[in-house]
Amino acid sequence: MTIEEEIGIRIRNLRNQNGLTQEELADRTELTKGFISQLERGLTAPSVSTLYDIVECLGSNLSDFFYKENNLQVVYPKEDYFEKEDDSGSKITWLIATAQSKSLEPIRVELAPGQTLPEDKPHEGEEFGYVLKGKIKVHYGDNAYLVSKGDSFIYPANRKHRISSACNTAAVFLWISSPPNF
Repeated sequence: MTIEEEIGIRIRNLRNQNGLTQEELADRTELTKGFISQLERGLTAPSVSTLYDIVECLGSNLSDFFYKENNLQVVYPKEDYFEKEDDSGSKITWLIATAQSKSLEPIRVELAPGQTLPEDKPHEGEEFGYVLKGKIKVHYGDNAYLVSKGDSFIYPANRKHRISSACNTAAVFLWISSPPNF
């Protein structure tokens, strides 16, 4: 399908949604019915200003007019995860491999006993976590907070922060950073 045909179909659909005839749209935009007909059949292409006028007369805007929903991935199977394990046995799993292009980034962290994640320098955004197993310590600024299984934490990331294990078994927690920072 050509771009002209796609624009024509969108104009026709929008016109029909508004309950207008080609002649009524032509009158409102000071164009001819023949031109509207050619547009809708993809036989001609409007100038940007003409398209703007048509779309505006139909109660929309160019952004919405050209919006095309991509094949939105909603479910991310385990096979799509990316894992990194260090020598101590701690493991970070990126649950959404393409999260850098999103507004948040969820990861699953398995922290070995006695281990501490590297300190994060202050940055914009917030961080949220939920402990699935064990206990961790959230070091935020000059304070440290104990977070146990079933507990959650949230803080603005504008202070130095890090997370360490606080038990003698592996601690597992979800960690969500917004915007993505890892």
